[in-house]
Amino acid sequence: MTSKVTTMNIQSLFGVAGKVVLVTGGSRGIGLMIARGYVENGAKVYISSRSEKDCDRAAKELTKLGPGEAVSIPADLQKLSEVKRLGSELKQREEKLHVLINNAGATWGAKFDEYPDEAFEKIINLNLKRVFSLTQELLPLLEKSATPLDPARVINIGSVDGIKVPLLETYAYSASKAALHHLTRVFAGQLTAPRLVTFNAIAPGPFDTKMMAHTLKTIGDVIKDNNPLKRIGSPEDIAGTCIYLSSRAGAYTNGALIVVDGGTVVSPPRSVL
Repeated sequence: MTSKVTTMNIQSLFGVAGKVVLVTGGSRGIGLMIARGYVENGAKVYISSRSEKDCDRAAKELTKLGPGEAVSIPADLQKLSEVKRLGSELKQREEKLHVLINNAGATWGAKFDEYPDEAFEKIINLNLKRVFSLTQELLPLLEKSATPLDPARVINIGSVDGIKVPLLETYAYSASKAALHHLTRVFAGQLTAPRLVTFNAIAPGPFDTKMMAHTLKTIGDVIKDNNPLKRIGSPEDIAGTCIYLSSRAGAYTNGALIVVDGGTVVSPPRSVL
C-alpha cells in the first residue's frame, strides 16, 4: 500500500503558511533570523526572550514584513516558573502548535582553572534542561496539530561546538550542545511513535550574532579562511533549514542532526591560530 502522491511544486513541498510557530530566543541573533523566515513565508510566529522591550520591538518589526505575523511573549527561560507561564499563555491563545524552535541559549568563556561553577550551572540549565522543560510543557499542544503526513515539529538549535572541540574555552557551552544533540535523538526515539511529533537538531557554525560578536572580532578572519565557502552563515542559511524541516519536504526527517556551517567541521584547517 502506498501513500497518495500529492502535487510536488515548491509551495506544496516547502510551504509553511498558516502554521503556528514558537521561537525561543527569537528577538535577536539566530532566533530572529529564523523567526523572520517563517513570518515572510506566512506563518504566525510567537517569539520569546528575556527582554520584554527587545521581544516587543522584534515582533513589531517582523509583522511589518508579512505576510505572516509575529507575537511577543517575553519569558526568562532560566526559570521553570517562566517556562510554565509561557506555555500557559500560548495555550490560552492557540488551540495547537505546529513548530517549536528551541533556540534560547547562552555561552560563557573562561580559562579552565578560573571557570566558575555558577556559570556552568547557568549554561547547562538554559541550553539543555529548559529545552526539556519547555518541550515537556508544550508537547500536548504540538500533538493537536500532528498528522502522519504533517507531524508537529520540534527543532533544537545546537552548535558545531557540540561536535568538535571549540577554538575558545567554552566548556559548558560545548558540553550542553553535545548533550542537546543526543537529547534530540532520544526525544525522536521515545516520543515520535505515540505522538506524531518529529525531533531534529541543527548545528550552526558561526553566524553574525551578539553571542559571536567577540569571537568574530578577534578571530573572524581565521574562521572565514578555514571555511570552504570563505564566509560565515547568512539568515537565509539557518531560516531555510528550519523551513525545510517544518514543511512537507522535511516531514520524514526525524532524529537528524543537520550541520549548517559551510563544511568547516569536515574540512582540514587552512590556517593556524
